[in-house]
Amino acid sequence: MPLPHERPTDSAVAKGIAGQLAAVVPVIETERLRLRAPAIGDFQAYAEIVESAAGRFLLDEPDREGAWHDFAQMTATWMLQGHGVWTVENKRTEELLGFVLIGMEPGDHEPELGYMFREGAQGRGFATEAARAAKAYAFETLQLETLVSTIDKENARSCALAERLGGVRDKKAEAAHGNAILVYRYRHETG
Repeated sequence: MPLPHERPTDSAVAKGIAGQLAAVVPVIETERLRLRAPAIGDFQAYAEIVESAAGRFLLDEPDREGAWHDFAQMTATWMLQGHGVWTVENKRTEELLGFVLIGMEPGDHEPELGYMFREGAQGRGFATEAARAAKAYAFETLQLETLVSTIDKENARSCALAERLGGVRDKKAEAAHGNAILVYRYRHETG
């Protein structure tokens, strides 16, 4: 059962405000996916991912409390920076598959393309499709000139996805992070 802070406030006014804010987050549709504003009900899936084996790649303390803080922060960046986390769902079934984001959090030196998907959604190309759409949004709509993915050195699956998306290792950026992580850089492709 969700903790009190993980449930919607039982007030029509509060729900209306949340709905108004969510309505300004752009919805992106791909062939199979819908990227939409996160809702409080999506947190259970976010926590599931953070508390899974992959959580060690996502947070220093991959527990439910850390997941809540990360989820709230990535959601809030829509208001603060004009970009943030999208919930990724299957357009046909509306199944929540995972999350993709253009984020900027403490320790980041520049906007980051991030992705995290539920175990059952992995290996089916959903992460590639969603991340490709978020990357296009970052370059075409936000007009960013560059974007990075910062990845734990042991996260081979995430590194492979970054390479499929056209990311190239940036040794200078890795050095700026004390060579503690891998940094894959994406550049806006014009033409």
